[in-house]
Amino acid sequence: MTYEVWSPLFLGMVLSMLLANLVQWFMYRERIYGLYTLYTTVWAVYFTINHIELPKNISNVYKVLLSYSGYILYLELAKLFLDLSQRPRLRRWIGWVQVALLLYILTKTYVYLFTDFWQTNLHSLLLQPVRFSLMGVGGYIIVTFYRSKDTVARLFVAGTASLLLNHLITTLLLIRSPNYSLQMPFWQHPDLFVQMGVVFDLIFFALGISYRHRREAVRKAVVEEQLAREREQHQREHLEAALSLERLKQEKTEVQMRALQSQINPHFLFNSLNSLSSLIDESPGQAGDFVDELSSVYRYLLRTNDGELTTVGLELRFIQSYFHLLKTRYGRRVRPDVAVPDTYLEALLPPLTLQLLVENAVKHNIALPDQPLTIRIGITPDGQLLVENNVQRRPIRVESNGVGLSNITDKYRLLNRAEPRIEEVDGWFRVTLPLLHTQQAVRTVVPPRIGNK
Repeated sequence: MTYEVWSPLFLGMVLSMLLANLVQWFMYRERIYGLYTLYTTVWAVYFTINHIELPKNISNVYKVLLSYSGYILYLELAKLFLDLSQRPRLRRWIGWVQVALLLYILTKTYVYLFTDFWQTNLHSLLLQPVRFSLMGVGGYIIVTFYRSKDTVARLFVAGTASLLLNHLITTLLLIRSPNYSLQMPFWQHPDLFVQMGVVFDLIFFALGISYRHRREAVRKAVVEEQLAREREQHQREHLEAALSLERLKQEKTEVQMRALQSQINPHFLFNSLNSLSSLIDESPGQAGDFVDELSSVYRYLLRTNDGELTTVGLELRFIQSYFHLLKTRYGRRVRPDVAVPDTYLEALLPPLTLQLLVENAVKHNIALPDQPLTIRIGITPDGQLLVENNVQRRPIRVESNGVGLSNITDKYRLLNRAEPRIEEVDGWFRVTLPLLHTQQAVRTVVPPRIGNK
């Protein structure tokens, strides 16, 4: 097989690698793929010119431009393949070599186009130091990085070694026999070894680029996974902080609710004990019933600290006991009227709400046999609890300890619910209480147990 037959086969190999790299370049748009594409294109065009009949000096200009541009691109690829971050002097040195090659290209172009010096033996003699200097650059890179543990750097060194070895063989062949033709056997043609060096160089570079891309993809995946874990950890910490804040708010609310629920009018206890003292002398049997109801009332008062809400049913059972105590003291002067449908017994409201409203009514109004105090508890058409009493204000203002309506309003505010509506209409003092249903409750409440001993 002559070199003339072999050369198109070589060009086919180079062009196939060029097309494959073009696809990768369009896919990834990375600088290294662009440089590798230019590097491959330079060598493909360089060996194509060998088949074009051109004046000798023009052909030499093209070859100088292409081959030494290839060396400049090779050194630029070296900066990307090799980790030069820890070798700033080597990076600067490679930059100076690239500048020297560019000056050499300009000088040789001038010599070939505007002088006859290129036809002299001295010119041929001066070419050899330049070629050996380039091989020295490649040899220095090999010696510097051949022990590198980085796979990408080792593949670059392997490609450089292949290119260097074949260039050395070509240089020795040209020194021995500077005359050659396309018709000679391909294994004797000096350009064969340059071509083989270029092919192996391109193969090793392609492997290095692929390995580098895969390594970067793995590194990015690891970084993204780490960032995802950090984001998840941050979100978890943020959620835990938010939950802790909510717990603190809930605990604060519970403390405030307990403080409100503990504000029981001490006068009620004194009045109850006075009533009990009178009953013991006048009606011992009725006194026993009074003690039972009083114990039920205080049992409920003590247990309401277990929750922020209670059911309407439990509040009504408690208020019946409370009404019994009031009737023992006031007789028929206080008339309770409770009418709440069973469908509302499971609705929720703050505990002791009814007791505070009933106590408020008794405290601020007179209750006489001919002017009884009527206290009604019912449901409004829109499903809210209504507590009202006829207004019979005492002629002398009763001193208040601040517990009552404001206590109830504060409880609803702590629960983030609509506040009760307080109004006086047609001689009736009315308080409309919003009811909460089970699905709206802030928390599940363990209802205190009410009943006789």
